[in-house]
Amino acid sequence: MQPRIDDPSAPVLVTGGTGTLGRQVVRRLREAGRPVRVIARRPRPDALADDVAFVQGDLSTGAGLDEALLGVEVVVHCAGSSKGDGVKAGNLALAAARAGVRHLVFISVVGADRVPMAGRFDRMAFGYFGSKRSAELAIESSGIAWTTLRATQFFDLTVRTAEAMAKLPLIPVPAGLRFQPVDSGEVAERLTELALGEPKGLAGDFGGPTAYELADLVRSYLAAAGRSRRIVEVKLPGRAAEAIRNGATLAPQARLGRRTWEEFLAAKVRPAASEASTSAGREGA
Repeated sequence: MQPRIDDPSAPVLVTGGTGTLGRQVVRRLREAGRPVRVIARRPRPDALADDVAFVQGDLSTGAGLDEALLGVEVVVHCAGSSKGDGVKAGNLALAAARAGVRHLVFISVVGADRVPMAGRFDRMAFGYFGSKRSAELAIESSGIAWTTLRATQFFDLTVRTAEAMAKLPLIPVPAGLRFQPVDSGEVAERLTELALGEPKGLAGDFGGPTAYELADLVRSYLAAAGRSRRIVEVKLPGRAAEAIRNGATLAPQARLGRRTWEEFLAAKVRPAASEASTSAGREGA
């Protein structure tokens, strides 16, 4: 029988609590009436609401984790990077087991188990997927009741990628790579729901409402930003790129988000481009 999470007075520990996803999870947990503790290597009390407690700890070394987990029943692990996630998740899981944590919730990525790390180029270009898979395995073998939610790429990351590409006059885009971007706020909503419920193991995937080729995502960003760039599609080598071309990062059976990529661009990109144009006009007047 799975343990029930039944002490609403116990703090929920959130890793990565000041990041794109973690910040929104923290807010939703507070709105649900749960006390929240955020762990960070360098506490930033000014980064979140006054009623959120910051504690210092290092997931890479395990330093400070035992103290951070005192009295905690639920952990939401949002911290992540392109490498080392397995070690960090393993350190967190060991400390959580010592502390008697009853539910460890992890955000992973769709494709973590389907994008192979077969060679150096795979690891260099798509190591994020392998890193997330290592973290999944560390959590699954921890002995703690767990829930892992795999989500597709966030709109926020997709637009940052497009912005970086748009700095070049000629944009080389990997050909045929397909993604299904999703709103991070909707993922935060689902992750919070899972954290406040009973452990589920591997939860159903969460994805955006529409799949696109990467080149089309870049084109739509350029159109929204009012920028003109030539795009050249280049086929990447390696088994990881082949898997992504074949749909490894898509979630056709997922629980789907409501907000579209086009709605996100309209809200986040067009106003910024318009503001920049207006500002330039004022300076030239």
